[in-house]
Order: sequence, then structure tokens, then C-alpha cells
Amino acid sequence: MSKHKPKEIKWFPDVEEHDYPAAESYLQLLYSEDKVAVMISKFRSATIVQFKAKDIFRATQLSLLGISNLHVEKDRKKIEKNICISPLLLLRDEHNGKVVIADGYHRLCAIYEFDEDAWIRCKIV
Repeated sequence: MSKHKPKEIKWFPDVEEHDYPAAESYLQLLYSEDKVAVMISKFRSATIVQFKAKDIFRATQLSLLGISNLHVEKDRKKIEKNICISPLLLLRDEHNGKVVIADGYHRLCAIYEFDEDAWIRCKIV
């Protein structure tokens, strides 16, 4: 498989609206409903920042999903075709000393495949 690097990754200026309920659904598995409601509110008002793909992976302590994953493949094709993708939603879980990807794990895996040093647009709370 060729790992040609796109000129640049195209990002939406803000997180897509459907990403918030997706993040909420995931976070409710880990935290109480009340805490999650506060988190989602903070995500909505947070500003977009950037971190390198490799640093996000290290902070999350997650493994990289391969391109055989359907969602990773779909996001990889968007990147190749210069289609905008949504910034990630990241949560600092200070109690456990790691970052939780509330939404955007597949996008992160797809980007990392192209360039582990790529700057990832995200909101972090």
C-alpha cells in the first residue's frame, strides 16, 4: 500500500454537529450522565487547538486501528480526496493520567497512517 502524503489535511472550521451526540454516547459509558452533560457543554464552547498525531496517540494509550477497519478506510479516502474532516473531541482524564478520544478515533488513525507528525485539529477539555 502506498503511503503518499496529501498536500494538507482539510478540516472543517469547527466540529460537525453530529459528533457531539456521538461523543456523548461514548462518554456515558465511562462517566455519569451529569458529568457528561457538563463535558459536552465545555466541548461546544472550547476553541480549536492542534496537537501532533503521534502525541495524541501516546496520551491516549490506544493502539492504532489498521486500514482494514471500515471507518478508518472511509476517513482515509476523504483525506486522499481533499474532503474536509471534523476536528477531534478530546477529554483530559487527569484521574487516570491519559486522554480520552470522545470522538474522532477513526479519523486520528487515518491521519496517522499518512503522517504521524501531522497536526490534528481538536477541542480538548
